[in-house]
Amino acid sequence: MIPWVQLDSAKTPDGGQELRLKRRGTEFSIMLGTNELMNSRLSGSEEALAKLSCERIAGQSRPTILIGGLGMGFTLRAALTELANDAGIVVAELVPAVVAWARGPMAEIFGGCLDDPRVTIQEADVGQLIRLRPAAWDAILLDVDNGPEGIVRKSNDALYSLQGLGAARSALKPGGVLAVWSQGPDGGFTRRLKQAGFGVEEVSTRANGKRGARHVIWIATRT
Repeated sequence: MIPWVQLDSAKTPDGGQELRLKRRGTEFSIMLGTNELMNSRLSGSEEALAKLSCERIAGQSRPTILIGGLGMGFTLRAALTELANDAGIVVAELVPAVVAWARGPMAEIFGGCLDDPRVTIQEADVGQLIRLRPAAWDAILLDVDNGPEGIVRKSNDALYSLQGLGAARSALKPGGVLAVWSQGPDGGFTRRLKQAGFGVEEVSTRANGKRGARHVIWIATRT
């Protein structure tokens, strides 16, 4: 069996944990401690995050999309496939090394999508971008943790709080969509979405298309 090789590492913004990029043959993995945040063989649910969101805003002229977390680019690439040429996508990635990995060791996986004219990469906190402009986005897609809990950094908890969800709702245009990826269900988060004034749909999806672990995507619509 081909062994895993660590290619690089980077501290999380709070300095408390370490992200590690590993490779085994053509397979890549990004680890946070002992937790695997993503793997290049498992892209189905991240792609579904984009597809489900784009379906809900189909027909919008010049749609604007905010994606929280670059990861391995699965959500971004799927969104580019779904959206027309007049769309604009901003990807907020807080860890500069993740962007460097996308342009370096994982460039083949990204397939040049970072250079698509519809894409802007901002090395920024997605929470700050959400609070920056009201009624700015047709869709906000969050895949910055393994679910509605701050794993990569504790301050991400604010994104999933009632106040944070209220900020996301205010940042959406009427009829806009907040989509959140999770490793598993969370009844408390579903209730908070409803309390924040969203119409909520909870979708179960597979990690790799029709196979693999079941993940959850919340599609929350600003009514």
